[in-house]
Amino acid sequence: MFSSWRRTTVGEYAAELIGTFILIAFGDGVVAMAVAALNQSGRGPAIFDASGDWLIIGWGWGFAVAFGVYVAGGISGAHINPAVTLALATRRGFEWRKVPGYIAAQVVGAFLGALLVYVVYKGAIDSYDRAHDITRGDPDSVTTFSIFATFPAKYLGNWVGPFVDQVVGTAFLVAFIFALIDERNQPPKANLAPLIIGFVVVAIGLSYGANAGYAINPARDFGPRLFAWIAGWGKVAIPGDYGNVNNYMWIPIVGPMLGGVIGAYVYDLGIGKTLFARGEEPAPDVQTRGRTVEET
Repeated sequence: MFSSWRRTTVGEYAAELIGTFILIAFGDGVVAMAVAALNQSGRGPAIFDASGDWLIIGWGWGFAVAFGVYVAGGISGAHINPAVTLALATRRGFEWRKVPGYIAAQVVGAFLGALLVYVVYKGAIDSYDRAHDITRGDPDSVTTFSIFATFPAKYLGNWVGPFVDQVVGTAFLVAFIFALIDERNQPPKANLAPLIIGFVVVAIGLSYGANAGYAINPARDFGPRLFAWIAGWGKVAIPGDYGNVNNYMWIPIVGPMLGGVIGAYVYDLGIGKTLFARGEEPAPDVQTRGRTVEET
């Protein structure tokens, strides 16, 4: 009786919450390692030594995505990203009635993941702030804030650059996801899709990460951003004032939502409908359980 909810939509929401929690626990966790922990642990003095730490962060986020999808995929499809949920509802028949619940679960999971990272790395974060005379909430606290959420590069002077960046990055993400789950194309076998989607995130981070931190996921940014605001980062977190771009917080929400839908339409118009028109049949030996997205 007490487990009947597991067979309902609530069970799917719980899976999305847990999958997104894992995404942030390991994604924000790797940033905490690079920003505040490794450089104070006797294992190296500098942070963000360009290519070195960026590779650590890029691969850490890739594994975070892969494991989040592996954990939740068999129940909810492991969208773990509102932009993916919206794209699936727009182009793959995902039920619109589930969209608000999925997005809410993703944001809550992301918030809780950020909370865990803060609890684990609070000592390192506080130590870094003290060592660099940083007052949380001041403009110079962006460094430790960046453990949790994204911000625009200093060379961007207005909202257009980071917004375009988020649209493009998320369009790539969703287009690649649609390609990987399209049974008429060349879908990964042996349930390798979650791992390859993780590689997609690594590729986007390495190629399109510097402009705006490649949030490409509204829950990934807003949930931890909300936590950071509560934890004392103030206007740096919400509304996201960085001097060169202020009131930034809407950009990693609206940009990915728009980009995801664009990516879905581009894939379908350029590839998906062409495969259908050519009479391609779904691959007969594709894994049917533990799938990345059930709705396809």
